[in-house]
Parts: sequence; C-alpha cells; structure tokens
Amino acid sequence: MANTSGTPTAPAKTEGKTTGRRIVQGIVTRDKMAKTRRVEVERLVRHAKYGKFVKRRTVCYAHDEKNESHLGDTVEIIESRPLSKLKRWELVQVVKKAPSRTLSHLEGAVAGADAAEAVAAKPAETKTEEKK
Repeated sequence: MANTSGTPTAPAKTEGKTTGRRIVQGIVTRDKMAKTRRVEVERLVRHAKYGKFVKRRTVCYAHDEKNESHLGDTVEIIESRPLSKLKRWELVQVVKKAPSRTLSHLEGAVAGADAAEAVAAKPAETKTEEKK
C-alpha cells in the first residue's frame, strides 16, 4: 500500500559505522622530525608460561601539527587515518612536560653510547684530581 501520510517510510540515514578510535598515553622519545613525534607506549603483559607481568612497548609515530611536544613529554595520542608510511596517530594534548630538555637517555642506543663515554670519562677526571 502507498503511504498517504506524506512522510517518507525509508529508514533514517545512518552514519557510517566506525569503531571508537583508541586514545593512549606515551612518552615522546624522538622529536627531531618536523611535525612528527616518535611516542613509546608501555603496557604490561602477562607471560604465558610463568605468569609474571612483563613490560612491553609499542612505538607509534604521531602527527604534531604545532610542534608543541618535545623529548620526554608525556602525551596523549589518538588513532587517525594513515598520514604517511608510518604515521597513524595524531597528538591530542601534552599531558605533562618533561622536567628538562636533557633527557637524551630516552633517545635509544645512540644515547646509551654517549652515557658509556661519560662514565668512562669520569674516572679519568678523578685520577687527575688525586694527583694534585
């Protein structure tokens, strides 16, 4: 039968179904790229055999339009469409600023090498002080 009330009988247009975009917090470990930050997100995973909780990390590349985050900052990022080969996240906000900009220990293996050199240089300085 035809609809005589004048209102359409078609179902209301539903918006495209999308799953909720994940929001996670992590620490900025590299900020040398323009508008891109490398963020490490830590999580605890239970070991399959022993049951001990083990720290695991996920590396995310996030888009930072205003370059407002820096090395060591705790940031909140959200999933987005692919922006480049590796970037799938966008910066939402800087949750906590790093206490200082000299957090090079977060830089990875390169910074570890610098730390080893600093430790090696320290005993040499103490030896020269003892001779005086």
